[in-house]
Amino acid sequence: MSVNAASMLKLGGERTSGESVRKQNVLAACSIANIVKTSLGPLGLDKMLVDDVGDVTITNDGATILKLLDVEHPAAKILVQLAQLQDEEVGDGTTSVVILAAALLKNADELISRYVHPTIVINGYRLACREACKYIQEHMACDVSKLGKAGLINVARTAMSSKLINLDADMFSQMAVDALMAVEVSGGAKGSVYPIKAVNILKAHGQSMSESMLIDGYALNCTAASQQMPRLIKKAKIAFLDFSLQKVKMKLGVQVVVKDPTQLEAIRQREADITKERIQKILNAGANVILTTGGIDDLCMKYFVEANAMAVRRCKKVDLKNMAKATGGQLVVSLADMEGEEVFDPAKLGNAEEVSQERICDDELIILRGPKVHPSASIILRGANDFYVDELERSLHDALLVSHNVHYFIFMMLD
Repeated sequence: MSVNAASMLKLGGERTSGESVRKQNVLAACSIANIVKTSLGPLGLDKMLVDDVGDVTITNDGATILKLLDVEHPAAKILVQLAQLQDEEVGDGTTSVVILAAALLKNADELISRYVHPTIVINGYRLACREACKYIQEHMACDVSKLGKAGLINVARTAMSSKLINLDADMFSQMAVDALMAVEVSGGAKGSVYPIKAVNILKAHGQSMSESMLIDGYALNCTAASQQMPRLIKKAKIAFLDFSLQKVKMKLGVQVVVKDPTQLEAIRQREADITKERIQKILNAGANVILTTGGIDDLCMKYFVEANAMAVRRCKKVDLKNMAKATGGQLVVSLADMEGEEVFDPAKLGNAEEVSQERICDDELIILRGPKVHPSASIILRGANDFYVDELERSLHDALLVSHNVHYFIFMMLD
């Protein structure tokens, strides 16, 4: 290790360079690859990871394993980010890409140790990349338009081959492709579009994974706020709210001095009136389904029941964003406009053919069908415990993403 004593690092730092640093970087990359290489392929082993608070994760997905590791070395972090990017863009091959990158670094280090200049090694790798892509294009690539549904099912099955879900790969590969086809949107001259986020994946304990099912519509693991609310709304106009609907109360620290006891009751009545006015603004806009990430108290619930509207509380924000996009609505974070006045714009409502509460498997679910902008689908995964269904979800997500990318990725020869 060489240390530049004349450097300006006056806070106890030091500057290192040379062969030892290069070898440390390669060693860090190889260490990351050694962690995940035993989980590669159909004979790979699952990893059990326990975090600081005792939460357990069991998986053989390379991106998930590396994401849960506490990595500090900069070179090792690059491989972790590589696996995460591979998972986001392609869906499969997260372990393979890390092992391949580490092997390339190891071989490059050996060449540099033999006094081959790094620039020559880099140019050689780039040339090899072009030749590999050329070989794939000429001898291995096939026209994706000729694959058909059977080809897509085989693509999804390949992504599941090394996962726990491989036990029922035939069923789940068919399910993944059916879900993808269910959310197809015609893009005109650009071809069809398959919005992956329109496929919602829910997890439910109990039964075996063979009891998993695909349902038409976007499903929420929630129920109506009151049993007196309707279970089915036709021609739904949906308000997506990112705040709680509760009785308005004066803020802490506000002091009100009253001399007449009747004035106290007037203050309480005004608080209730303000709450009613807020609810009425939403209903007057035409909303008959209200979905919110926050809570709904009894007073607000009463107004919704009287208006024969369905209100659902404690929804996940990501679900509301996806549903708003599918229905042409907008997630509202506040009723206040730029001037401080409370209004609700009807243009922010989403539209769907129906919203219903149905019992599927062992749970009551809210299901949105026939959204205005693009269709939606939901997959309900069954399994014995959290570890099981979590791994099923990761595997199915990979299969969905890989099948989706087949429609977009065309092998091209690099210049």
